Amino acid sequence: MKLIRQKIRQIPKVELHSHLEGTIQPSLVKQIAKRNNIKLRDGLFTPQGDFAWDDFVTFLQAYDEVSSCLQYSKDYREITYDYLKSCALEGTIYAETFISPDHAAEMGMSYEDVLSGCAQGIDDAEREFGIIGRIIVTCVRHLGPQQAVRIAQLMVDEPHPYIVGFGMGGDESQYVASDFTPAFQIAIDAGYPCTVHAGEVCGSESVWDVINHLPMISRIGHGVRSAEDSELIKTLANRKISLEICPGSNLALALYPDWKSHPLNHILEAGISVSLNSDDPPFFNTSVGKEYQNGAEHFNLDLKQLLYISRMAMESSFADTKTKAHLVKQINEWSID
Repeated sequence: MKLIRQKIRQIPKVELHSHLEGTIQPSLVKQIAKRNNIKLRDGLFTPQGDFAWDDFVTFLQAYDEVSSCLQYSKDYREITYDYLKSCALEGTIYAETFISPDHAAEMGMSYEDVLSGCAQGIDDAEREFGIIGRIIVTCVRHLGPQQAVRIAQLMVDEPHPYIVGFGMGGDESQYVASDFTPAFQIAIDAGYPCTVHAGEVCGSESVWDVINHLPMISRIGHGVRSAEDSELIKTLANRKISLEICPGSNLALALYPDWKSHPLNHILEAGISVSLNSDDPPFFNTSVGKEYQNGAEHFNLDLKQLLYISRMAMESSFADTKTKAHLVKQINEWSID
């Protein structure tokens, strides 16, 4: 088993679903908070030093408090670099992470400062570890359609080579997908591919809503609840819409009671393209490397299947054509022997 674990650790991995503010390790939060003279509330950490939360509401509260520590461009450089470094040490060759201009704006940070910090972290990590990092700008669903339009327009008006796509997170139960069509149309018209969170907290109907009422959605964040609807599963496969699966997150947030209940294998067997992702790794005690290990231990995926997931993920990434071809080739040339 130890040899298998070592081999899985070496597999070239691809991560497509992480929230940058949710990747910050507790030790780094404390360091940044001290530097920025921010007092963290008692109870944010467990006695063991992990983030303390009990349910989805308290998770979001902890997430927001962690995000509030980020006040300068150098903070974003540091968290981007730290996240990509940790991914690279687990064999990750490419990672897309979501950034939320709304979170930064609440702290008085400009979009330009956030981007410059992220870009520096991406450059430093690639130079030191060879990992390629890219950014997906996301709007926040529960902040409403007009704010989503503003975020999409901001992204389009201030393009950056490391921004490769547009997405939407937030409370799935708020509004309907068609309310956000103008925002997504702005991104699509400017040539940006799109992803959107759906089928996580809400059921398969939320996935139907976004794929039928938002333009050219090529990936779904989470989407695991799609497994509850056989017709939806067929539609996702036929339309070649990929799912950004986050099993560790799903169990931590009690979407499923145990690994056996999780539908990853059912989704794979239906021929749907998937990626394995960490979502908010320190909050859920996971990482992209652990998700691959979980794939073997809890879903009985062998090395060949895990490598195939890496290939599917890279092919559904929003990377430019040259980068995608280069990294797909690297995955194809990796030997499982």
